[in-house]
Amino acid sequence: MPRSLDPTIHPEQRVALCANSLAGLSVGDALGAQYFVPTNDPALLLGDGTLPPGPWPWTDDTDMACTVAAELIQHAEIDRDRIAQNFAQRCDPYRGYGAGAVQVLHQIRDGVPWQKATVAAFPAGSFGNGAAMRVAPLGAYFAGDLDRAAEQAIRASEVTHAHPEGIAGAVVVAVATAFVADASVAHVIPKPEEVLDSVEPYLLSGATARGVAAARDLLGASVGEAAWKLGNGSRVSAQDTVPFCLWVAATCLTDYPAAIKACVEAGGDVDTTAAIVGGIVGAYTGHGDRDGVVGVPNAWLGQREALPEWVPTEALRAAS
Repeated sequence: MPRSLDPTIHPEQRVALCANSLAGLSVGDALGAQYFVPTNDPALLLGDGTLPPGPWPWTDDTDMACTVAAELIQHAEIDRDRIAQNFAQRCDPYRGYGAGAVQVLHQIRDGVPWQKATVAAFPAGSFGNGAAMRVAPLGAYFAGDLDRAAEQAIRASEVTHAHPEGIAGAVVVAVATAFVADASVAHVIPKPEEVLDSVEPYLLSGATARGVAAARDLLGASVGEAAWKLGNGSRVSAQDTVPFCLWVAATCLTDYPAAIKACVEAGGDVDTTAAIVGGIVGAYTGHGDRDGVVGVPNAWLGQREALPEWVPTEALRAAS
């Protein structure tokens, strides 16, 4: 049985926070992916605000995040065997899955236990950013319970990412999202350093931890400098992606469009950085604007491809 959560955050609020994070993640993913199309000039979004023509299809980032959200809404916790099967059955290679991920998920679909499939493709374990890209809605669901967010992020990650860095990246994203989602419920605006500090107790020694420490030292820097020193996801690794995403989320927590524009400006793996950042910031801002907080624009949501029909509950489908 799942452990009891903070009773001051009602189950309906947890679903709503999860939905807000999923909306932010999926819009960031879908919009970020448009900048792999040569005719879409990032300078327009960063300059006069012109958006790429819609609709904007989402990628594997959203595909897997929807499964994570569905698992929590239906079962309130992550069962590794079940989520591995759901990842495998819903994998559409044309959504931009990496070759290694496709190999792992196809083996699981064909009956290979996830414990064997993930190390067959990556003998040392994958340290890619795939576990981090899908986990923000989990953090939002466990708002205020950072220990539980970390524990469940590990469970959601290790079915495809056995390397400590791959798991560490997901833990950082989940814990940060749980922290800011709780702050949103409390109507508190955390300082950037507080967002970064929230993950510090959950860091293990390694490259991702060093990147998070460097991100704290870069508060107040430009997007270009932060991306140069922290990475922009171009290496598709957790350690090259998550520290920058955490820096952007901490810096732009109250302004969703500014957060996504920072990812576009940084370049690199834009759909994934925008998905991670969008999932964290969206959990805090929600949709629309309120009291100086600029949320996911409804016009951007309207351009994003609808979420899958199997996404459960009216609250989550409202994100589409």
